[in-house]
Amino acid sequence: MYFSLKLLFQVIVFVWGVYVVNSWVCLLRNYRTARKVGLPLRVIPVSPENPLWMLVDKKIFVPLFAYFPIGTGSFTRFNWRGWEFADKYQVHEELGDIFMMVTPGRLWVHLCNPEALSEVLRKEKDFPRPLEIFEMTKVFGDNVSTADGKAWNKHRKITSLAFNEHNNEFLWTESLRQSQDMGRYWSSKNCITTTADDTRTLSLHILSAAGFGKFYQFQGQEEKSPTSAATNYKESLQIILDNCLYLFVLGTNIIKKPWMPKKLRLLNDAVITFQNYMTDVYEAEKRDTAQSKAANNNLMTQLIRASLGEDGLSESEIYGNIFVFNFAGHDTTAHTFAFTVYLLATNPIVQEWVSEELQHVLGDRPVETWSYSHEFPRLKRCLALLYETLRLYPPVPIAKSTGKGDRTLVVEGKVLVLPPNTLVIPNHVATHTHPKFWGSDSLDYKPSRWIESSGTSPENETFVTPRKGSFIPWSEGIRNCPGKKFSQVEFVATLAVLLRHWRVEPKLQLNETMDQARRRVLQLVEKDTGQVLLLQMLHPERAPLVWKHVKV
Repeated sequence: MYFSLKLLFQVIVFVWGVYVVNSWVCLLRNYRTARKVGLPLRVIPVSPENPLWMLVDKKIFVPLFAYFPIGTGSFTRFNWRGWEFADKYQVHEELGDIFMMVTPGRLWVHLCNPEALSEVLRKEKDFPRPLEIFEMTKVFGDNVSTADGKAWNKHRKITSLAFNEHNNEFLWTESLRQSQDMGRYWSSKNCITTTADDTRTLSLHILSAAGFGKFYQFQGQEEKSPTSAATNYKESLQIILDNCLYLFVLGTNIIKKPWMPKKLRLLNDAVITFQNYMTDVYEAEKRDTAQSKAANNNLMTQLIRASLGEDGLSESEIYGNIFVFNFAGHDTTAHTFAFTVYLLATNPIVQEWVSEELQHVLGDRPVETWSYSHEFPRLKRCLALLYETLRLYPPVPIAKSTGKGDRTLVVEGKVLVLPPNTLVIPNHVATHTHPKFWGSDSLDYKPSRWIESSGTSPENETFVTPRKGSFIPWSEGIRNCPGKKFSQVEFVATLAVLLRHWRVEPKLQLNETMDQARRRVLQLVEKDTGQVLLLQMLHPERAPLVWKHVKV
């Protein structure tokens, strides 16, 4: 027994030693390649793409290495998920619009230059998406995020058909319904500590209706019955979305093993339940179409109908795209809602500014009469809330690549030749907050920066088009987000309801003034935000909010 343990220990030490030596050899080779480019360099001894590192970077290793000499510089500053948000534009003030990180895996170029950034996003052939990063989203099948070339053209063409004006009108109505219920729930409580959980419920319900035609009554987090079984569509999807990181890193073949923790085995059950539900919907829609029955108009049925011909999506590709729609559209929207609510709680002036528009556009008409085609285009200040929140708190990073060959990129008049297989990262946080592009108040939450006025009435206002390449929450170019309008409609409808009927403010602590409370909440939003899978508030429950009804 002792001999076996000793041998096992020796094998582990040997394998670890080989890994370390190989990493340093690769790091040195990449460093030599990087020096030829002529950019400012920062050296990172562990690849950010390492799956183990992705799971434990900020939780264990970064705090641990901070106590060692190696951890006092670039390593702990740049080598953890979400460092861009903490750093803002500081690194680009120090190093310029473009710099390179050297890792054992590959070279990373970080870019904060609107013109060059727009070129990278526009030239898909020269700077393709690194599809290997998106392979992990193939849980249920190939999709618009994992496809390339002609296959991607097919995916994009068919998925775009699902995001149409008819669907937006339906989305508008369901968002109004869900947000009324959420607002009534919030205002019925002395204070709310479950804002982020409730906005996730809101987003899930809206996606369930728009994606599958499944309707649910809104329930606040405190109203829900505790459940742990992935027994239906809604529960299974919630479990999958809550545990995406484990699913992406480990894959379905690992999480289903009987020796895995109960949490991961439950995740596998949820994957099976969700797969079975999509299969049932798929078969039912095919039967209805064959019998010329009236069809449901939701994202999945529209994908199915658009794929009935020879050039359509396969069954697994439909499942893959539906999952990506849910993954990309759920937490991104939910976290954006949460950020917006907390930022509004710190800024009553912005609430009244939006309320002025709502009074002008909607008057005292009941919510049921609000029309998507008539009201949505006029609610520019509501849309400005979304744009300003996404400017300061963009949920999803963007990645491009140089592919298999050298690529030329011009930055500030300098011609650069980037090596093959180099990741090109548009630093969206820096680009969204740099004073060069947004002025001296670039870090302030100021939705009015998106509005230009030619008179005193909201009717005379126009929405500001940002400088190309300076605002990229939905990306740009042919690979931009197909659900951009979808997210805008959902957000505007929800915020219109909330600010038409209610106002939000922080819950006062003992001997605290309202101004002090607002500063406290704003500090929590700014300092306690980080990258989990997406950018999100880490502990929103630490700042309870109070919702008060206002007379229309």
